[in-house]
Amino acid sequence: MHTISATLFDLDGTLCRNDQDTAAIYASAFEVAGVAPFGEPADLWDALSGPPDPNDEVGYLAAGYDVVAAKYGRQEVDTTALARGFAETVDWSAVSFQPGAKQALADATAHGQVGLVTNGPSRRQAVKVEALGLTDAFDVIVYAGDMPRRKPHRDPFDRALAALDVPPDAALHVGDSLEYDVAGAQRAGLLAAWYPHTESPDVAGYDPDYILHRLDSLDTILADVGR
Repeated sequence: MHTISATLFDLDGTLCRNDQDTAAIYASAFEVAGVAPFGEPADLWDALSGPPDPNDEVGYLAAGYDVVAAKYGRQEVDTTALARGFAETVDWSAVSFQPGAKQALADATAHGQVGLVTNGPSRRQAVKVEALGLTDAFDVIVYAGDMPRRKPHRDPFDRALAALDVPPDAALHVGDSLEYDVAGAQRAGLLAAWYPHTESPDVAGYDPDYILHRLDSLDTILADVGR
């Protein structure tokens, strides 16, 4: 039987969303780099593999632009310049709460300790936390992008739980990624609540302990655990 005394949250896609127009960012990258535009934002998203490397964001984006450039026969383009243009255009403070996120945080806080475990580095994610007014909302914040290993490795979860002095089986992690949040949390011994972005979610071989269709229904999970 589990008794939850700490709830951990993912940030991007879970508690918050990016409010910048992705098409505008994509177009601005070409303008900054002085390159004639080609492709669409979806081409770049499809070309990017996994989460960004917090230590080489430009290289990560450039690799994606390499794929897009090849697709449109523009191999002569300086994709590193495009990547820099993209990175310079992003406003990390342009974020807002996901529906129900404030209520989920309030319910988790009323239930026990609360932590944040995000794969981004502090230089980028702390800006979002401050913009959301959450600087003092957590008992611990783990910026896994500053660590040697990020989610789905267990290290970020272990660090958060050690700071809270809570054993893994007394903690619940809430996140929107099956691979990074659900599998990572379960690997570290936590219960995992998956927050899908579709009404008909496909767990795709994963096994979340809970599926949280609405963040503001987190209290039902917290109340159910341990019964």
